[in-house]
Amino acid sequence: MSRLRIGIVGCGWVAGSQVERGFSQLMDLFEVTACCDRTPDKAAAFAAAYGIPATTPDYDALLARDDVDVVSICTPPSLHHEMIVAALEAGKHAISEKPLTSSLALTDDLIRREGNATSRVMPIFQYRFGPGLSKIRALLRSDLPGRAFVSSVETAWKRGADYYEVPWRGKFATELGGVLLTQAIHIHDIFLDLRGDVAAVNAFRDTRVNPIEVEDCAVASLKMADGSLATLTATLGSMRPVTRLRFCFENLTVERQCFDAEAPKPGLDPWTVIGRTPEIEAKAKAIMAAAPDTGTDFEGQFRDFHAAIEGGRPFAVSLSEARRSMELVTALFHASSTGTQVALPIGPEHPLYEGWVPTGVVA
Repeated sequence: MSRLRIGIVGCGWVAGSQVERGFSQLMDLFEVTACCDRTPDKAAAFAAAYGIPATTPDYDALLARDDVDVVSICTPPSLHHEMIVAALEAGKHAISEKPLTSSLALTDDLIRREGNATSRVMPIFQYRFGPGLSKIRALLRSDLPGRAFVSSVETAWKRGADYYEVPWRGKFATELGGVLLTQAIHIHDIFLDLRGDVAAVNAFRDTRVNPIEVEDCAVASLKMADGSLATLTATLGSMRPVTRLRFCFENLTVERQCFDAEAPKPGLDPWTVIGRTPEIEAKAKAIMAAAPDTGTDFEGQFRDFHAAIEGGRPFAVSLSEARRSMELVTALFHASSTGTQVALPIGPEHPLYEGWVPTGVVA
C-alpha cells in the first residue's frame, strides 16, 4: 500500500484540523510533504508546528512539486474552484474544503473536468463519518423503517463578533454565504445522505445575530422526493449550541441530539431508535450492529480517499453528492429571495444556476 504525498494550501485552523484529526492519524497512508500560504511567515509557522519539510507562497510552485500527489485546499471559499481546476490540469488529486464553489454552474464544470482528467476531486464533508451515522445509514437504507413521514433538522450554534475578525468571513465576495453555506451545510449534507433527494423548497433567511453581509438565521420547509416533509432551522445565535436530527417513519423514529462541544459531532453515538414494536426494535439493533466501521471525522474521510484512489472506486463523498448540497443551497437562497416555492432538480435554466452571490459584489 503506497503513501500519498500531501501538499496543503491555506495554512489556517482548518488545515491544522485536517492534519491533527486526519493525516497525522494515518501516517501509514499519507505524508504531508509541503504547505503553501501567500503569507510566508504563516506557512513557516505551520510547517514548524506539524513537521512539514517544505513551504512555498506560490500555489503553482506547490503543484509543480514531484513530491506532491494530492493538494488539500483549505483556502477561503471564493478560491476553491480555480484551485481545483489548476490541480486537475497539473495532474494532482484535489481534496477541497466546503463550500466547494459559489454556483451549480461551477460545480458542474468541475464534474465535467474531473471526468476528462487523470486525477480526481473529493469534497470535504467529514461530519458524515462516525460510528453513529454508520449504524443509522445502514438502518435507514434497509426496508425496516417503512414509509417516511417527517424529518426535522436543527443547526443552532453560536458565532460572535470575534469569529468575523477573520477578514474573509461574513462577506459574500469571499465566504459566499453564511450559516446555510458554512455551518449548516454539514448537517444538511447528513440529512440529504440519509433521506435522499428534495423535490421542493420554501425558505426564509435573515441576518439578525451579527452585523455581517451574509445570513446567520434561516428556516425552510421541504417536500422530499419520496413525498415526506421536512423542516430545516439554522442560526448562529444559540446561547447553547445544539444539533438535532429527527426522522419519523412508519415503523421507527430515529433521533440524535448533541449539545455544546458535541454539537459538531452528529456522526458519533448515541442515536436514539424507537421501534413501533419490540420486535422491530430488535431487528433495528441487529442491522446497526452489523454496520461497517467508516472511521470518524477527517480520519474516516481521508481513509476512504486513500482506499478509493488505491482501489479505483468512487469516493464515499463524490462531486455529484457535493452538487446535491449546492443544489439545496441554491434553492434555499432563491426561495428566500423571491418568496416562491422552488422545484428541484435545478438545471442551467434556473435564475441562480450561475450563483447566488449578489451582482456587483467584489472582494
